[in-house]
Amino acid sequence: MANGLSIGKQFTSALVVTGYMVGAGILALPINLGPSGILPAVAGALAVWFLMTCTGLVISRQPFLAENEDADLPTLFEAVLGPAGKKFSVVANLVILYGLLVAYLAGVASVAVSSFKIGLPEWAVLVIYFCVATLLASLGDTMLRKGNAVLMTLMWLLFGTLLVLVVPHFQGIDAEAADMKFFTSGLPILVVAFNFHNVVPTLCRVLNHDRKAIDRTIWIGSGIGMTMTLVWTVAVMITLPMESTNGVDIISAFKAGVPATVPLDKLIQSKAFVDASIAFAVVAMTTSYMGTGVSLMSFLKDVAGDRLRSRLALWLVTFIPPLIIGIVYPGIFLEALNIVGGMGIGTLFGILPGILLIKQSAPGSKGRLAGYAVVAFFTIVMLVEIGQETGLLHIAPNIKYWSHVHHAM
Repeated sequence: MANGLSIGKQFTSALVVTGYMVGAGILALPINLGPSGILPAVAGALAVWFLMTCTGLVISRQPFLAENEDADLPTLFEAVLGPAGKKFSVVANLVILYGLLVAYLAGVASVAVSSFKIGLPEWAVLVIYFCVATLLASLGDTMLRKGNAVLMTLMWLLFGTLLVLVVPHFQGIDAEAADMKFFTSGLPILVVAFNFHNVVPTLCRVLNHDRKAIDRTIWIGSGIGMTMTLVWTVAVMITLPMESTNGVDIISAFKAGVPATVPLDKLIQSKAFVDASIAFAVVAMTTSYMGTGVSLMSFLKDVAGDRLRSRLALWLVTFIPPLIIGIVYPGIFLEALNIVGGMGIGTLFGILPGILLIKQSAPGSKGRLAGYAVVAFFTIVMLVEIGQETGLLHIAPNIKYWSHVHHAM
């Protein structure tokens, strides 16, 4: 039976998992999945959440993490999959961590500029946010765990406020309408929405590699994140029209590449909602920014070893590149998330854990079959994203379908 202190540590650690999950993904998901229909969106979210949670558990159960206290993911994959595993993980992790930091910076700047007439260019808002969020992320694991609990409490209050303000504007939706072709384009964002895996090595260290405590923490943390994500996605989808003459709708937001709070602010036109929505977006992305920043510093330290001894140099290499990219490409929010999900997270936290299952399970066992299924699914996610980025796949909302959905059913 765990004592009171360890229970408290498990709960605050679970909130780190939730905070890492509930960031840019929750804001992007209703827009990126909305045109597929509510049933595909909900069913797909549940399936990908379960799959992502399981791959996180696979990583947490690697004995190498317990035997090597300072190890991070590249060293882990090198030990169990050889040099190729390390190279694969390093490239994928760079895509994930840098891409997420860019997305959070661009996302907050986009929400602030779209919601408020603050008289500042988007790059200036991005720089101001960067200074505050990066200071919090720079304070390390202790600040991440304790400060995150405060931010999560604030985020829940804001989340509840948004839901209360949105309810009077519910318009309903045709539950039977579905566009499965478009649903495939949302797979990378789904993967992003349920990603927490970069904090797993830190989580294992904080919980002293207690397997039961780690399992419980991951399920609780990811479960809270999944619940918030699903509730928000459904609320947005039954509030915003799929298309409209004034452009305040899901499809227009998808084309503009903006978070769900932007069209909601225009639809509801309430100062209370605008204030709560931007505060929620900032807090949600800040919790994720902190976790990602800490993970990237740990990752770079693990990869560079003695070549990056200076803490200042480590800080500069971690945070300055995302700042520059965010300033140069301010509208990169949804694009960055798609690349991160399809080419980074799906590879590192889908395909590689699947290979671990195959390698570490007996021939013909359920574990090995599950490993093949995991590898196959995340390979499809990666191919979909590559196809879209290279122009080989052109998956867009079927406006004609949604305009005549009742006739088409």
